[in-house]
Formats: sequence, C-alpha cells, structure tokens
Amino acid sequence: MDHDCISLENDSLRLEIARSIGPRILGLSYKGSPNLLADLPDFVTQRPDGKTYRFYGGHRLWQAPEDPILSYSLDNIPVEVRPIQNGLMITKPTEVDSRIEKSMQVLLPDNTARAVITHRLKNCNPVPITCAPWAITQFRSGGTVILPLNEADTGFLPNRNLVLWPYTDLTDRNLQFGRGCILVKAEMDAPFKVGFANPVGWLAYWLKGVLFVKYAGYESQAAYPDYGCSSECYANSEFLELETLGPLQEIQPDDSIQHVETWRLFDVPARPENEADVKRLVEELGLR
Repeated sequence: MDHDCISLENDSLRLEIARSIGPRILGLSYKGSPNLLADLPDFVTQRPDGKTYRFYGGHRLWQAPEDPILSYSLDNIPVEVRPIQNGLMITKPTEVDSRIEKSMQVLLPDNTARAVITHRLKNCNPVPITCAPWAITQFRSGGTVILPLNEADTGFLPNRNLVLWPYTDLTDRNLQFGRGCILVKAEMDAPFKVGFANPVGWLAYWLKGVLFVKYAGYESQAAYPDYGCSSECYANSEFLELETLGPLQEIQPDDSIQHVETWRLFDVPARPENEADVKRLVEELGLR
C-alpha cells in the first residue's frame, strides 16, 4: 500500500485512510489481522475519453447509475482528512467531470469491532441532478460471500428479485443457491455480478477466519438503480466487491444526499459451506 495514509483504530479494528488519493479506506484489519481489503496497484480500466481509471482497492464512493465518465471520475489527487470526535472526515475536491463533492465520515463509535461510514454526494452543479450514492468495498479473493434473500411471506406475490449482468454465468461452480441466501466462493475465473433489493439489510464476506458484515438501510417505496438493486456483488479472479446503494434522488444545487453503512467484524474460524451454516451464524451472531 504505497500511499500516504492516516490510521484510525481501537482495540478491535484498524482502518487506514488515504490522504494522497480518495476518498478511500485502503486498510481494514481485525484484531491485528492482515489487511482484508484488496490492494490493486496495477488494476486499471480505460475511460471512453482515453483517461486511465485506477481502482487501487479498498473502500470507495461512486455515484450510480454507472456511467463510464461520471462514475469513473478520477480520484488520483490528495483529499482533506480532518479529525472529528471518534473518527475522521474525508473530503475530495469537487470533481471536474461530475461537479460533485464526495465525502466520507468514518467513525469508530466505541471500542468494539464496529465502524460507521456516512457517504455524501454534494451537487456543485448550477442545476439539479439525479443520482444515488454507491458504496463499494473491494476484498481480497479466496473467501465466501453470503447474500441474504428476503424470506417474508407475501402469499401469492413475489418477495425477491435477482438482477444479472451480461457476463454473469449462473452455472458457475462457485455459486450455491438456497431458499434464504446465495453463497459465492470468491474464486472466480471469469467476471460475475448479481444485484437485488435487500430489505434484510446486510451482506457478509468470510475470509481466513474473519466474518465481515456490512449493514445498509432499505426504503421499500424508493427507486433504486440497476432495476431496483440496493445490494450488489461483483467478483473476478483478482478481487471481490460488496456493494450497497442508496435510492435515486434529485439533488438541488449546493444540497447533498447521504448513505450510511455500518461494518461489524466477528471471529468465525470455519468457512460457511452451506445454508445451514449461514442460518447458524445468523442466530449466533444476531445478524438480523
């Protein structure tokens, strides 16, 4: 991790916040563990205008719906990182492409393995814009993702959706579908992505004895990007992403919208192998 960073830590967690790029959380360690987040110094993509977007790894804030210029606005310049009570405020200068000011408030509210990240998009355009905050966490591959499905009894009506991308292969050997969850082994040979509306409110990733859980709210009457997705998961051969999205909202000039994630981490020595393992974890850890 070759960037200027500042640490935010308690007895359970250590976060590395970038100052030279961002806004980014580049490091996440649990009880002295190695960094759980992906480190991707060489992973890049070319924008339609020929500029290179660098992913870097870690946790980032994008705007949705995905746009090859606006979502991939370059974040290669220093950001302001200032201390606040129990945390740090990260603010990026107004983006040239989108005229959006991005910021993340990162809090460790107590001495437990819990972090609260508030993502904000401020409209610095002279006219209203419509978009949604998109919080994306890139992890090292090799673990298992848990995607919980809505199990509410809706009678004869549907109670869940599953959104697929053109490259998604539902016959992939690393997928396991259950009634209450989808398990994804992050050992993909080819890119894979699914999304869904997530009233259950959490996503999880198990890696080397640590279970990471991220929580985000869901508004049942709101419009979400990507055919109604509030949660998404992307995987390829190099990394795994857990993504949450806020509702699409119109932002007036000089106003902002926000999206809050809460992270919790747990000791879980054994990899969850099936839906029965997941149900046991939900009960034991109180994930609901």
